[in-house]
Amino acid sequence: MELLTADDPLTIGDHRLLRRLGAGGMGRVYLGRTAGGRTVAVKAVRPELADDPEFRARFRQEVAAARRVGGRWTAPVLDADTEGPRPWVATGYIAGPSLGAAVHTGGPLPTASVHALGAWLAEALEQVHALGLVHRDVKPSNVLLTLDGPRLIDFGVARALDAAASLTHSGYVVGSPGFMSPEQAAGSPVGPAGDIFSLGALLAFAATGTAPFGEGVSAAVLLYRVLHEEPELRGLDGELREIVTACLAKDPDRRPTPAELRARLAPGAAAVGPETWLPGPLAAAVGRAAVELLDLEADGAPGGGPAMPAVADRVPTALDGGPDAVTRVVTPGRRRVWAAVAAGAVLLGALYGALAVSGKLPWQSDRGSAQDARTDGKTLPDAFLGTWKGTITTKVVPLPSTFTATFTAGKVGEDVGRTSNASAFSSTVCRGVLTLVTVEARTITLQERLDGPQSGCGVVSEKQTYTVLDNGAGLRLTVTGAQLGSDPEGDLLKQ
Repeated sequence: MELLTADDPLTIGDHRLLRRLGAGGMGRVYLGRTAGGRTVAVKAVRPELADDPEFRARFRQEVAAARRVGGRWTAPVLDADTEGPRPWVATGYIAGPSLGAAVHTGGPLPTASVHALGAWLAEALEQVHALGLVHRDVKPSNVLLTLDGPRLIDFGVARALDAAASLTHSGYVVGSPGFMSPEQAAGSPVGPAGDIFSLGALLAFAATGTAPFGEGVSAAVLLYRVLHEEPELRGLDGELREIVTACLAKDPDRRPTPAELRARLAPGAAAVGPETWLPGPLAAAVGRAAVELLDLEADGAPGGGPAMPAVADRVPTALDGGPDAVTRVVTPGRRRVWAAVAAGAVLLGALYGALAVSGKLPWQSDRGSAQDARTDGKTLPDAFLGTWKGTITTKVVPLPSTFTATFTAGKVGEDVGRTSNASAFSSTVCRGVLTLVTVEARTITLQERLDGPQSGCGVVSEKQTYTVLDNGAGLRLTVTGAQLGSDPEGDLLKQ
């Protein structure tokens, strides 16, 4: 992700650009936000391609095809201009690393995670194929990882099964060597079975860290291996090896359908779910990417290029306000999007307003004992005085942060506590003030508010209840009014 430069536009259509995500053979890709606050990826076509009538016809067809794909495991097309001087298309932005980057950085995925990855991607392909489309470029860089599952992206090379042959250059092969099917490598017509072959190669890579037909060699060598040699599946065994082998059959008719593949992968995926399918370090990286996205603004970006034309053939605006996007105004004059992953999981971790705890908080108070708690119904009991500190973990998705609560003497209606919540994955530290609301024999209830304006922190006040455990060894903290609305609770144990 790079800052905008002088030759980058500040806007494309109705989208304000924030950063440059990359560039490729088709053009440049930008990170942007809609007027409503949704984060998007905007792909702008290179000027020389825009002047090619054949390319523009293909681009128009591919955008129309991609708009029809809207399943759970794909990134939807939200906006596009196929007729303007420089065509572009905007899709929902996925705040997570690609499978390729994740494996190259952190190593192969656990077997259960690979089963889950394959089952979900098979479901995505089942939906794509049901529309009469073929993706044609299923590869690790086109699969993004989120806390609630993978997303298949870049339908820029997806094609209707009956696409006119005139739209394909003679000898032109669409796809990525090493992950394309034999029929695709040979330049023959490609059907749904071609995507299954690519998915099999992708699963082998995810499980072993190595592409089954090799890496670091020329495209010609990879194409030859795909056409004439058997894949290298060292490191794969058991049912997963059998499934991948079936996907990589040279004969398309011998490969499983997406439904058959999903059925075979489902038992192995049962050990994980959408909230636990990624190993811990990778889940942390995904959470960090999501949190960092929340604070990203275009302020100070040096981009000075001209704005691009507004959309010519706009998708209905309901797509900008779907269930996977929540917009919240944080400070006057500035918008900050809180784009949800796993029905709000992006709000987790560093966001103090999502204090959903399910972990341990070591006891660090040096004043009094829980068994000695006294109360007159108006004064904070001595048992709660002092500083409490420890690691908490959000309940929906396990993102840790360091939480500190310090209580001082006071009465109902007075401020008696201060808190801080420091994310393990970013520099965000959110601080709050606690007002005592009620006091009972073993329980206190406090209203939390932010301790002044804070970037990247929630804006919703929360009610926190601390209850002495029966064994007197710690407290139970329950939070209500959190941004996720999940009313979380957790035991805070004495260290």
